[in-house]
Amino acid sequence: MTTSSGKSLRKRIIWSVTAILIIGLAYGAYYINSLLPIITGYPAKYLCSAVYLSNRDQAEVEALDLHFSFLKYTKNVIDRQDSSVTSTFLWGKSKAIFRKGFGATLLRRVKEEELRKIKFPVSSPIYNQDTLAWPLGNKLPPRPSNVDTLKLDEITESLMDEDGYNGHAFAFMVVHKGIPVVESYQPEFNAKTRFLSWSMAKSFTNTLAGIMVKDGKWDINQPVNIQEWKNDERKSITINNLMQMQSGLQWNEDYGNRSDVTMMLYNENNFARYTYERPLEFPIGSKWYYSSGSANVVNYLIRKTIDNDKEYYQFAQKRLFNKIGMPDAVFEVDASGTQVGSSYIFATARDYARFGLLFLQDGVFNGESILPEGWVKYSTSPNTQSKGEYGSLFWLNRAKKYPSAPQDMFACEGHDGQSIFIIPSRELVVVILGFSHKPDHGMNDDKLLGDILGAIK
Repeated sequence: MTTSSGKSLRKRIIWSVTAILIIGLAYGAYYINSLLPIITGYPAKYLCSAVYLSNRDQAEVEALDLHFSFLKYTKNVIDRQDSSVTSTFLWGKSKAIFRKGFGATLLRRVKEEELRKIKFPVSSPIYNQDTLAWPLGNKLPPRPSNVDTLKLDEITESLMDEDGYNGHAFAFMVVHKGIPVVESYQPEFNAKTRFLSWSMAKSFTNTLAGIMVKDGKWDINQPVNIQEWKNDERKSITINNLMQMQSGLQWNEDYGNRSDVTMMLYNENNFARYTYERPLEFPIGSKWYYSSGSANVVNYLIRKTIDNDKEYYQFAQKRLFNKIGMPDAVFEVDASGTQVGSSYIFATARDYARFGLLFLQDGVFNGESILPEGWVKYSTSPNTQSKGEYGSLFWLNRAKKYPSAPQDMFACEGHDGQSIFIIPSRELVVVILGFSHKPDHGMNDDKLLGDILGAIK
């Protein structure tokens, strides 16, 4: 016989379980909803750039670059009529559009028709690279005799054909004493293919900052003029603090979840504003931690200082890209129109090698001083808090992160295995452009560098 108290207890249990399930489902839906801008924004933006800037095939990109986490379940539609990519997952939807000169831009709180009205100030080509000798042009000299060509060929085969260093390299270049000694690509790529920089773009932002200093427009040790910082402690932050990633601004650079960096790149329309609105978490200059947002604030300050968008969009092209033999490079912008100084440059493997040469040659390229005197030394000097790991938007090897390489090596590094390693003591530049997403490991750069150094006298 069932008592009334027993029935009442069962009802309470059923209602409690039901309430817990409802709350759990509601939270799950809320959490998934918060991730949808990232889940759909990443493939829309990435695929749009890959198709329209790198001329890659949709199926190939989806099978390799986008085949992870929830992203592999998105539906991606390319519209050749309006040069766009739309990605959907569950009830989420994101669209990225391609515009000549600007590259791909993810639409976030901006009207598509307004963006399409803005035209990039294209200038006429100033030279034909295919008719010019390296390094400004593409007519490469023969390989010198001071390298072990057999060993380098073995290294290249292991890296490119066998994934012998883990990861999956799209392109590989080695330049010794200014001359390319290795150049190799996967079958679907070639010397004209533009590759995504990811965080190597930060070192380009460093270079543009150097040019601003050379022009007398910036003193990087003076406080930054940002209106939102006027009435609090942030008013003391300098450009140097931002470039050395010691600003003290609150920031989470975790790429594996809903973090500041993923929200900035895939849910915001103004990356710099999203960053400079962060509160202070640490005293200025007291702590080093990686922040893509800081690089975007620096690029915003370049735009603000120039104060003329036509001149701003031509600045990187005229003062850097054209000067060092990379006139076809594209510096993509966010929806607000500011170039994404943290992540979005598209350039060829040769272009990235040329950039490495610029810093190997102390800021001089083709006989012209691009950077102010002492800028390379400043850029590659350890900041006060990183214990030798980081300088000014460049990674350092002072702490022997790469034991096989000399301590004077410094590098530009992107999170999918993109790297430009610059080794002054060996007059060497190594460029690796690839995709290193594997379940348990990425590219073994240290072993690769050690093998390369062993093959060059």
